[in-house]
Amino acid sequence: MRDEQLVNLVDSVLGKGKETSKGNQAYMCPFCHHQKPKFEINFTENNKDINLWNCWVCNKRGNRLSQLFKKLKVHPNKIDELRSLQKVYHIVGDYEVVSQTVALPEEYKTLQNSTDIIAKQARVYLKSRNINDDEIIKYNIGYCEYGDYANMLIFPSYDKHGNLNYFTSRSFKRDSFIKYKNPNFTRDVVPFELFINWDLPIILCEGPFDAVAIKRNVIPLLGKNIQPALMKQIIKSNVKQVYIALDNDAIKQALEHAERLIDEGKEVYLIEMEGKDPSDIGFKEFHRLMNRTKPTNLYSIMKLKLSML
Repeated sequence: MRDEQLVNLVDSVLGKGKETSKGNQAYMCPFCHHQKPKFEINFTENNKDINLWNCWVCNKRGNRLSQLFKKLKVHPNKIDELRSLQKVYHIVGDYEVVSQTVALPEEYKTLQNSTDIIAKQARVYLKSRNINDDEIIKYNIGYCEYGDYANMLIFPSYDKHGNLNYFTSRSFKRDSFIKYKNPNFTRDVVPFELFINWDLPIILCEGPFDAVAIKRNVIPLLGKNIQPALMKQIIKSNVKQVYIALDNDAIKQALEHAERLIDEGKEVYLIEMEGKDPSDIGFKEFHRLMNRTKPTNLYSIMKLKLSML
């Protein structure tokens, strides 16, 4: 069965097409401009947003309409319409980032008012990581009793409008075979954006436990790399100082981030945590280290890079 909404959208970009066979529609090629409609697109409905397209003359081809729209530099309104019909999130360079609607696990329960035995175990674990009730409420930390995230804590992330844009999970069982299990959504978001003031210095750390420990204007990278959406937001924001607090095993990435941000005109501080991470150090000690950290520069970064060879 053909997806007629997509057919109508593409018709508005390429001109009225001609239905052929097997869900295909033929158009005049926008690349080689052959005099006959030799450019075909398959509009068969599928759940992977695959729409094969190719020209039988110039051999231009691809498998997604977002790729085609990018090559043709269509009006942003048309791209927005395509996004509404498909799961296209955005395009970074030559790569397409796809996102489904982000949702917490069906089994998710907030820890705020839960008193069952699993909730109590989760609270004991959080207490061992110095996370209190106020922080449970602030970050809407929850848990799952069963399902794919059984016996796991759930840390939701919300954008500046308060909409869920990602979540991470961590087992609170000591003997758990799988400690971390993250959803199949793009990480190319601004984690914990709801709590960020873009007019003040920001702190970049690795994970949500680190962010909760640091408390103030902190963004967990959900790993060691700064995703494009976050990098773009930092660069265009009013933020003047950026503090980077990554683990020792991420020194290479930390130096790369520092170099890029300095090039973009930011003042960068590399916090040395003496082999520990913020959640181990705690709020007071972390901010003591932070306050005595001096801004780095490209010369210092180059020296550190050479020392690693």
